[in-house]
Amino acid sequence: MIDDKKVAVVVPAYNEETQIGMVIESMPNYVDRIVIVNDKSKDKTEEVILNYINKDGESPLCLSPFPTKIEDNIYNYAEQVVREREIKEIEKYVPSKILNTDPNNSRIILISHTENGGVGAAIARGYKWCKDHEIDCTAVMAGDGQMDPAELKGICLPVIKNDVDYVKGNRLIHPSAKYVIPKTRLFGNSVLSMLTKMASGYWRISDTQTGYTAISLSALRKIKIHDIYKSYGMPNDTLVKLNINHCTIKELEIKPIYKVGEQSKMKIFKVIPLISILLIKGFFKRLWIKYFIRDFHPLFLFYNISFILGLATLPYLYKIIKAIITATVVNNEPLFAFMFLSISSLQAFIFAMWMDIQDNERLYK
Repeated sequence: MIDDKKVAVVVPAYNEETQIGMVIESMPNYVDRIVIVNDKSKDKTEEVILNYINKDGESPLCLSPFPTKIEDNIYNYAEQVVREREIKEIEKYVPSKILNTDPNNSRIILISHTENGGVGAAIARGYKWCKDHEIDCTAVMAGDGQMDPAELKGICLPVIKNDVDYVKGNRLIHPSAKYVIPKTRLFGNSVLSMLTKMASGYWRISDTQTGYTAISLSALRKIKIHDIYKSYGMPNDTLVKLNINHCTIKELEIKPIYKVGEQSKMKIFKVIPLISILLIKGFFKRLWIKYFIRDFHPLFLFYNISFILGLATLPYLYKIIKAIITATVVNNEPLFAFMFLSISSLQAFIFAMWMDIQDNERLYK
């Protein structure tokens, strides 16, 4: 515990038999639960974790089994509806089983997927367990040892002390970033971070791909955890969902860690197109839900006007390109129309983006 607040760490693991022991052994004592989600590993990851569970013994902190009872009266109907949905929503996650004989008293919790779901699905399942057991602060650390446990307390403290909903580590502002992080990773991170800023509305974040995070219980209850993207776009999709629900955010400097025996499973040039499509969808989802359905904002109009005007330029652009290719004279009409519509579209987009930035300033801590 930290300041009488329960702390858990979700550890997604896939083929980490050589690394997972290091992660477990280096976990700080104030961590009440280490929730490891084995994403149907093909090696001995599960066997290694079970050995640690057998040696670890009971945790000093006993948790109440889920679901806890809600008093049945006319004022608690809303809470009862939420609880019923929480019980049933397990069906929406990748099928899994808890392998502990006494999970309420074990410090190390092992949840094994019965089919491979991806790193995002593994984290979501860990989040679900922590939400059900009312963990105040839930952090995420990779199963390959690429996150320094000495930095964990700094990641958790803003959630525990300052009521921040979501804290992300930032490797890019560390002095060693350009020397330690592989160039392809830096390039991919830069591209995805730029797209994530616009899609999520968190314009000040820069290292969107780091998985070293902490989230509050309140934030876990606000977002649809089961709907989080199941693969490597999970951090980006989570940011979109958090912004839609007006969750506060903070970034902290952390060290980039490589060469600790990990084996990267992410193919950056394969991942970029997939996450880019996810972010485009996330942008429009955020625009409609946050700024039209829940609370109308003028930026909704400006964004959409810019897109409509941008599409209107295409016929005139086609005529101009065709004239250039065929070496014919272009009439003034398509030229003036294209220039007018392009400039108007750009102006509307800049106005919308400026309003978006201003509106989301309140979410930074």
